[in-house]
Amino acid sequence: MSTSYTEAQFGSLFDLPAGDDLTSWFTHLCGEEQPAFQAPVAMADPRKRSAEYGLLEGEASGVKRQRSPTTSSRENSAGSNDGDHEHTSAGGAAGAGRGGGRRLWVKERDHEWWDRMSSPACPEDEFRRAFRMSRATFESVCEELGAAVAKEDTMLRAAIPVRQRVAVCIWRLATGEPLRLVSKRFGLGISTCHKLVLEVCAAIKAVLMPKAVQWPEAPDAAAGVSASFEAASGIPSVVGAMYTTHIPIIAPKANVAAYYNRRHTERNQKTSYSITVQGVVDAGGAFTDVCIGWPGSMSDADVLDRSALYAQRGAAGLLQGQWVVGGAGYPLMDWLLVPYTHHNMTWAQHVFNERVDGVRAVARDAFQRLKSRWGCLQKRTEVKLQDLPVVLGACCVLHNICERAGDAVDPDIAFQLFDDDMVADNPVRSTAAVAARDNIAHNLLHRNSSAAGGPGFHFK
Repeated sequence: MSTSYTEAQFGSLFDLPAGDDLTSWFTHLCGEEQPAFQAPVAMADPRKRSAEYGLLEGEASGVKRQRSPTTSSRENSAGSNDGDHEHTSAGGAAGAGRGGGRRLWVKERDHEWWDRMSSPACPEDEFRRAFRMSRATFESVCEELGAAVAKEDTMLRAAIPVRQRVAVCIWRLATGEPLRLVSKRFGLGISTCHKLVLEVCAAIKAVLMPKAVQWPEAPDAAAGVSASFEAASGIPSVVGAMYTTHIPIIAPKANVAAYYNRRHTERNQKTSYSITVQGVVDAGGAFTDVCIGWPGSMSDADVLDRSALYAQRGAAGLLQGQWVVGGAGYPLMDWLLVPYTHHNMTWAQHVFNERVDGVRAVARDAFQRLKSRWGCLQKRTEVKLQDLPVVLGACCVLHNICERAGDAVDPDIAFQLFDDDMVADNPVRSTAAVAARDNIAHNLLHRNSSAAGGPGFHFK
């Protein structure tokens, strides 16, 4: 309901003398020409008036609040009464011409860093230090993942490009930076960055892992791997080197004792929790099998017993006539070759252990490069326990891609492994393997003695 006043009636409200020119009075008071006098209108519902401007309480002062379905419905009703309203967002127009009076607010963020890194003018060395891989390798990964991670534009906003999605994930894996810092670098929300990391890691596992992490099934592939190992160590028929490392985690809320890492706690004098990553690598240091996620309190042998390598290959008889070389923490089996652990060893056994340690070093060095390249593996992560296997699997896949592309790890970021050696509770599970190991040790000693010119060979 509105009320009309004459100038005389309005003047009486402010105790002005009759006949005064109210327009001149306003001009004198405010120091500027005022618009023609209009009679005041009774105040309507303040929420309705806010809707006329596309705002809710608090937005006028710069605070963006998400409307509830009830509020949006009320605003749409108000908009339908007043005609169509312009639909805009902080980033530009969106859905202009549609009725309802609703507006989408998008916080403006600084993405200068990502714009510079994604520019072709960015130096190759700087890009490689940031993402732990060459630009060519990065573009190849983006191309492979494009169909899996791409999103379509909507009426409200443009989709985040594939390259930026992949870059957020790789940067997070490479540096282990908190999500709030990743958000600042890429000009995206914290929750958006978290979601992108998990989505891209899942795509890497689904799309790239079957191609990048492959066991040498074909006879030619197995023969090539074993030839490389034999040329370096003298041990025949080796198709892989195995190693198990621990990834630090925050104490879980459930089953916390299972993840307690006693050896790391004793060494660091600080309570430690971890999960395990067991991996088999080829002669080039690329992973051919990974087992991720078992609690850190388990021994290397326990992790092996629960792995697909044991259940689907070793126990199934698919590794007959082949060797996987491991450390003393694993048991000796028909397909698993480990060093001697008893005291008072013979020269042949010393030589054998030296050569086995050389093969194990291939796997140990691969894990060292893995942790050096992906800084998220070096410290306790914000990733939830149930999401960690996917994230760690993505790290192993990207490691293989970088290794095969020749992208070396910068020596300045080298990371030292801290995995304690152990001895398996049951070091021998196969009497046939005992004889086979003794035969290999004898042949290695005989070959070294011949190469040294006779029995004067000395073990170093």
